Amino acid sequence: MTDQPTLFGQRTSGGTVADEQLVLYALGEFQARGKALAERELPLDRLRGALRRAAEAFGVEELDDEAAAAAFAALGARVGRVPPFVAKHPYRVTVPSAVAARAREFYQQQQDRQAADAG
Repeated sequence: MTDQPTLFGQRTSGGTVADEQLVLYALGEFQARGKALAERELPLDRLRGALRRAAEAFGVEELDDEAAAAAFAALGARVGRVPPFVAKHPYRVTVPSAVAARAREFYQQQQDRQAADAG
């Protein structure tokens, strides 16, 4: 069985660009489901489903908490750590409006590309 090429290729430890794109897709998908995101503090637990679906959509490995937090921060989100006894995934994420808009646009572009490839 051979691996099919994906948008991101294989994840490597230095794949910050891929991580950021994965997070952008996840944030866009989160909003496409009708969830409020911009300027709202959310526990990472709340975003794990979107991150999982993004990883599945591109056939890559799901980000662990630290990689996800680093990618959120690299995109400009405010990331705070809480004690591990407070939450299973000990981060809180606040996404600025500009990043939320960029994520919506990125997600829509990916959906349009997918539709064009299918048609």
